[in-house]
Amino acid sequence: MIAPLPAPPAPESPPASRDRDDDRHRPAREPAARPELILASASPRRLALLAQLGIVPDRVLPAAIDETPRRDELPRAYAQRIARAKSRAARAASGPAGLILAADTVVAVGRRILPKAETEAEARACLALLSGRRHSVLTAVVLLGPDGRHSERVVDSAVGFARLTAAQQDAYLASDDWRGKAGGYAIQGRAAGFIRFLSGSYSNVVGLPLFETAQLLRGHGWLRP
Repeated sequence: MIAPLPAPPAPESPPASRDRDDDRHRPAREPAARPELILASASPRRLALLAQLGIVPDRVLPAAIDETPRRDELPRAYAQRIARAKSRAARAASGPAGLILAADTVVAVGRRILPKAETEAEARACLALLSGRRHSVLTAVVLLGPDGRHSERVVDSAVGFARLTAAQQDAYLASDDWRGKAGGYAIQGRAAGFIRFLSGSYSNVVGLPLFETAQLLRGHGWLRP
């Protein structure tokens, strides 16, 4: 007697397919809430530069600190020290929450740090140093997160002034455009007519390098994308 052939195995059931409608109707995961952005500066130029990126700080907390350069302090080290001090002062004033943005801009001829001109004599001395020379404009940008995370960048731009006549200097000083400006001038003001050369970031010379600031904000997850 011939034994019957065994029955073929039952076909395996296909794996349960995921209902695509489930994904379609599932609510998207919301990104984590951003901390408030606190600008540690009273500079209207920095507020205007941030506005170019569509950024409006939640709070503005100017830092009242001593900005006197130390003896033999180099421009880069000075800018970093002052920006860090501003961030710490803003943190002390704001409490532990919030993302602190601080910056300091320095105009330097070689190793010499030029002051923020407050008198006509200071502005005239700055113009005498800048006339016919190249100089550096450095900005240190510091971000201090609510978790204590700290990041910073220093941006250096080279600027060349034309040789100024006595009449040009007198007319510029009479304009009062120099007052309160590092190095006694603002590139977005009347002094723009004296600048024959610029290498590097224009916004850095105004007071806040926008590309580097945006990169730092992205690194902290504040700016998306």
